[in-house]
Amino acid sequence: MTNGLGGAAGVAAAPLLAPGEPAVVDVRDVPGGPFVFLCEHASNRLPRALGTLGLPAEALQRHIAWDPGAAAMTLGLQEKLGGPAILQNYSRLVIDCNREPSLPDAITALSETTRIPGNEHLGGTVRQQRVDTIWMPFHAAIDELAEARIASGKATVIVTLHSFTPVYRDVSRPWHVGIISSGDRRFAEPMLAALKRDPALVVGDDEPYSARDNVDYTIRRHGFDRGLPHVMIEVRNDLVRTPSDVAGWVDRLAAALIESAGAIGVPAVAGQMD
Repeated sequence: MTNGLGGAAGVAAAPLLAPGEPAVVDVRDVPGGPFVFLCEHASNRLPRALGTLGLPAEALQRHIAWDPGAAAMTLGLQEKLGGPAILQNYSRLVIDCNREPSLPDAITALSETTRIPGNEHLGGTVRQQRVDTIWMPFHAAIDELAEARIASGKATVIVTLHSFTPVYRDVSRPWHVGIISSGDRRFAEPMLAALKRDPALVVGDDEPYSARDNVDYTIRRHGFDRGLPHVMIEVRNDLVRTPSDVAGWVDRLAAALIESAGAIGVPAVAGQMD
């Protein structure tokens, strides 16, 4: 087990990614409706140069490293509804792409109660390298896609997919799904209404997180700041453990997305957008 400790400020860092390692960003752009599907925490992969960040293999399977089920939901929704999907291929433990990079918890040294030895005492050069190598390409890909859609007059709704733990800091979370927005609730409101019609679902409104917790960076930057409707969807991760679980949530979320797009006057079928 290696700890992948970084260098001190002012010391040149070795390359973070070696030739042959997977690309930082997975961009899948196919014809479809208005939805742009984004997944910041799709993978628990670490660059080889960082080893395991000092963590046992078991820890890297937990929520601290990624959002289990989120990538599968993202790709399932893209397959069902069409449109682009952009996924981050490296773990949030390298750097969290849903955080302002200057914030301390963008590269956290403590996740809930778990120390991340390889993220402790990082110098500014090493932190900036992670921003430049992992964080920037993800958001640059979204910027390029969003600006191209706006320039061509395509209706666009920003949708980010996440999962959350059933228990956090010994507190049980009752919600099955949460809907989060960033300063503009026009798309969140119909999403909440659509999901709440199912009496079996406990639906969180800005739960289990909200913009007050600084978890809205992606939807704020790419949605709110551009005046685009947006939503962050959180599904409890014990509900998306199997392919059949994921398929059920994809169907449920797709129906809610289509209904919500209609509620704000955005066609949800590609042919209606031409």
